[in-house]
Amino acid sequence: MATNPSFAYSEVSPAVPDWLNKGDNAWQLTAATLVGLQSMPGLIILYASIVKKKWAVNSAFMALYAFAAVLICWVLVGYRMAFGDELLPFWGKGAPALGQKFLIHRAKVPESKHFPSAMVEPFYPMASLVYFQFTFAAITLILLAGSVLGRMNIKAWMAFVPLWLIFSYTVGAFSLWGGGFLYHWGVIDYSGGYVIHLSSGIAGFTAAYWVGPRLKSDRERFPPNNVLLMLAGAGLLWMGWSGFNGGAPYAANINASIAVLNTNICAATSLLVWTSLDVMFFGKPSVIGAVQGMMTGLVCITPGAGLVQAWAAIVMGIASGSVPWVTMMVLHKKSSLLQKVDDTLGAFHTHAVAGLLGGLLTGLFAEPALCRLILPVSNSRGAFYGGNGGVQFLKQIVAALFVIAWNVVSTTIILLGIRCFIPLRMPDEQLLIGDDAVHGEEAYALWGDGEKYDPTKHGWNTSVYGEEVAPSPYINGARGITINL
Repeated sequence: MATNPSFAYSEVSPAVPDWLNKGDNAWQLTAATLVGLQSMPGLIILYASIVKKKWAVNSAFMALYAFAAVLICWVLVGYRMAFGDELLPFWGKGAPALGQKFLIHRAKVPESKHFPSAMVEPFYPMASLVYFQFTFAAITLILLAGSVLGRMNIKAWMAFVPLWLIFSYTVGAFSLWGGGFLYHWGVIDYSGGYVIHLSSGIAGFTAAYWVGPRLKSDRERFPPNNVLLMLAGAGLLWMGWSGFNGGAPYAANINASIAVLNTNICAATSLLVWTSLDVMFFGKPSVIGAVQGMMTGLVCITPGAGLVQAWAAIVMGIASGSVPWVTMMVLHKKSSLLQKVDDTLGAFHTHAVAGLLGGLLTGLFAEPALCRLILPVSNSRGAFYGGNGGVQFLKQIVAALFVIAWNVVSTTIILLGIRCFIPLRMPDEQLLIGDDAVHGEEAYALWGDGEKYDPTKHGWNTSVYGEEVAPSPYINGARGITINL
């Protein structure tokens, strides 16, 4: 038996070329799986439990469908539009990412041939990178869905997902990550504060405007159907964020360690600040509020997770636990636009506001030594550290304005195009009933919210299978049915 540790990294078969680092590859696949678990089942559970009972199935299915649809679109054309060779300064050339020769070769990012000096070559195959970036694209669409839960026509959503991925997400990803003009200009977006969160928050708010509001009764009262299950989904989201930000360096290195630690510090700080504000102003802590605070902390640290010091992560946590709280609890009630647009889960506040806040704070607190570990533009630093840091802050503002403008315009055009063929909003008859009308399925085998009594359906002498049934004799125990065969 070999005793030399280096034997584990030697070329022992065609499947282990000399450039492959097994540790980096294992971590990148693990990080990708963690991000995937944030969506499946994390956000599926969170969405299904945080909405009214009558919308649990529909909300979960919107996330499930998006995850599957994005993957197929991603490997057919999306990946190379976001990370391939340059077509325009903000867009890559679309092409399939399915060929064996492409997937087994060493990863390159960005792949653009126009700026080879800025190319990074991780020590693992392209297949690992394609899958890792897919999980980011998928969660962006699922986060966007949070703004239109409880009324968007499922057929319109099925058409919207691939179109938005191709014409909106890939533009932001290429511009900031894939070798586009913002990437080479030196804008900092470590792991998606702009590409994912600012985009999903703005696009979700825009979509909510065009789709229209929920029923008045749903807007006035929309309680979670299962708070404990909501916490389970939130927990998967928080723990999965270690892969979200820890995988951004494309290697199992010290920068990944910094990113994971800062991510958790900022999330914890933000949760505590949000909860404290709830107690101070409303007299009691809110579990939903704590989840919102956790979310804003995770979002805020994302654009600078591996580039700021731990003390700055605490400062960013304080900001992310307070600024979005103010926009949601105070400004929302005073703004006619925010009140008019029915953003179901408040993605504008938790993702757009928090993502923008994180990008700007990164422009202040990005530490020069940490920037040198990973950024393609030399001498990058935040304004707090002097030098050209003020210019960096201005770059962050310009990039945010580009992302906001592109998402408003592209989302509007896509939805208006879909509206020509498919109604964006469900009819009121379906909105009154919910899941049973849309899918013919219900989350719980209980008669209740959104369901109208039908004696042929709910009577004791019929079942969904047509057999004659009778009530259970165990009146004081578990209720059930007896089928007379």
